[in-house]
Amino acid sequence: MTLYWTVLAAAIVTSVLGQTLLKAAAGSADFVSQLFDPRTLVGLGLYGGAALLYIVALRRIPMSVALPCTASSYVAVALIGHYGFAEPLGALQLGAMALICIGVVMLALA
Repeated sequence: MTLYWTVLAAAIVTSVLGQTLLKAAAGSADFVSQLFDPRTLVGLGLYGGAALLYIVALRRIPMSVALPCTASSYVAVALIGHYGFAEPLGALQLGAMALICIGVVMLALA
């Protein structure tokens, strides 16, 4: 079972990396440039890889647990957005992130 939790964690990390690359490519001059930016292409590839990993994780982890656990990516992406892209992060967002973390831990332990 630990293997499947590791695969789920890998799916989440891979998805976050893909999202980060898509954001990094968002500064392109126009949509077509952004679409063919290597960061966009790699980011999309990572999303596909994350989906494949998620499929493997679902073989042993109930979907009612696995999918809510992917909400941890929201926390990671918010922190990357703040520290990597200078996006604002206020008290309300921090509180919401704390609630997400608590919920994910509760589901994972259930």
